[in-house]
Amino acid sequence: NFVPLFTFVFGSWPLILFKMKNETNSDLKSSVNGGVVDVYGEDSATIEHSITPWSLSVSSGYSLLRDPRYNKGLAFTEKERDTHYLRGLLPPVVLDQNLQEKRLMNNIRQYQFPLQKYMALTELQERNERLFYKLLIDNVEELLPIAYTPTVGEACQKYGSIFRRPQGLFISLKEKGKILDVLKNWPERNIQVIVVTDGERILGLGDLGCQGMGIPVGKLALYSALGGVRPSAVMALKCLPVTIDVGTNNEKLLNDEFYIGLKQKRATGQEYSELLHEFMSAVKQNYGENVLIQFEDFANHNAFDLLAKYRDTHLVFNDDIQGTAAVVLAGLVSSQKLTNSPLADHTFLFLGAGEAGTGIAELIALYISKQMNASVDESRKKIWLVDSKGLIVNSRKNSLQAFKKPWAHEHEPVKDLLGAIKAIRPTVLIGSAGIGRSFTKEVIEAMSSINERPLIMALSNPTTQSECTAEEAYTWSKGRAIFASGSPFDPVEYEGSVFVSTQANNAYIFPGFGLGLVISGAIRVHDDMLLAAAEALAGQVSRENYEKGMIYPSFSSIRKISAHIAANVATKAYELGVAGRLPRPKEIVKCAESSMYSPTYRLYR
Repeated sequence: NFVPLFTFVFGSWPLILFKMKNETNSDLKSSVNGGVVDVYGEDSATIEHSITPWSLSVSSGYSLLRDPRYNKGLAFTEKERDTHYLRGLLPPVVLDQNLQEKRLMNNIRQYQFPLQKYMALTELQERNERLFYKLLIDNVEELLPIAYTPTVGEACQKYGSIFRRPQGLFISLKEKGKILDVLKNWPERNIQVIVVTDGERILGLGDLGCQGMGIPVGKLALYSALGGVRPSAVMALKCLPVTIDVGTNNEKLLNDEFYIGLKQKRATGQEYSELLHEFMSAVKQNYGENVLIQFEDFANHNAFDLLAKYRDTHLVFNDDIQGTAAVVLAGLVSSQKLTNSPLADHTFLFLGAGEAGTGIAELIALYISKQMNASVDESRKKIWLVDSKGLIVNSRKNSLQAFKKPWAHEHEPVKDLLGAIKAIRPTVLIGSAGIGRSFTKEVIEAMSSINERPLIMALSNPTTQSECTAEEAYTWSKGRAIFASGSPFDPVEYEGSVFVSTQANNAYIFPGFGLGLVISGAIRVHDDMLLAAAEALAGQVSRENYEKGMIYPSFSSIRKISAHIAANVATKAYELGVAGRLPRPKEIVKCAESSMYSPTYRLYR
């Protein structure tokens, strides 16, 4: 009943527009508001009838302005406006990208609350991808706390209320048995990096269920802005945020009418394992051997199990365990120039024995063992952990979870942190328990009485969960502490001196680490790659940084830092024989720099 009206080519596909037999142009009767006849039945269909949602994306005219990958807003040139049918769709002024950036930063700075700024950035990302990344790259120190921690924590808590449009894949128990098909629903095909969470342990905020999607979205924005991994440019490396929704045990969310996830208690055991295994298998089948899967904010028991289960069969990386460990180790390595003592001479005490705490401890032990040519077991003896029941000691070994047992040493039981400091006399105190203000005045003073330069790292975030503030650390130590934190703090003035604390932020490590895996074509992550990343970061701390008491470099040079981390990681991948991209580049730093995504606008034909 149909005959071809005309044919045109879209990509490599010929597309044909048909009309009904015997229909003449006069049959195309005027429809609603003077339009042509309602061929697809959308206007005449009643609410009970189904219609077909069809569209054809051609990058010109109005559709070009609605495509965040190609939209340039008021930066389209006069020629581009003619060529791509944009006349009349934009005001007559032409603004270059730098002026657009200036205008948007002025607008963002007008907002009073960080969450408003976060939402403004999200809306920009959804309409103009390149301008979003240019803002983030050029203003990284100002916008990083907005795009990620601590503001992303509040965004996750309120994700159901601020949700506008999907920025990643939501895979729930409803999709069990169909996950491969779900992955194929995502419009991009050449995925290189996936960040996945099940939302059970979001930062220090606990179980946020499906609303944990803010974490993968934020992490991948940083992969592109800080590490140069391309977001979604055609035929380039691409990123995919994923949330696995198996329910939530958060009663507040279960009773929230606006909660966007499954309203049921969390699935556990075999049901959980089968869903995750189907996901891991589908990812490898759909995207290949070299896709990096970054686990994010899983609860302790699942985080360790997943890493152990898949590290030998997939390219996997847990940022909470491994990324945090690498960034903390980098700070410790660089701090040697301030303490004038090697790490092997230090005694470490942790408050917190979860993913972060044990992950950091294990990488420190590995580093010391290689430096001293000793066994890892021997190096572990310098590291002590305190959990909710007190100091981890041998007498508690039978009741400990498996990942805590290597840290049970011979000692009398000690019930609290202050008692442990007095008994162990550590030179380094690291907090990763998510218990706000647990480094009390008595704790800091005890550390200062033992050490001339106590090294204190309050790693928990967001800010409300930080073990202490920078001001408290410097004031209670009388200006002698070497301090770093997981959340950002302003410089502190104490007795005429200004102390600049640095943020031990995973964003130093994982973007460059991921880029190094990508440019080398690595198929597995090895612990030696984490050591290489930590050493590269420590090597970027300048004399100026040390003079200010900083043990991390300035974030303003993060792309340079990421290039060096990527080069070190890639070099180690080639040395270990797990790199699949051959031949090996002669100058790997230049290779990393040239591989980085640039958000500068492109001219359109």
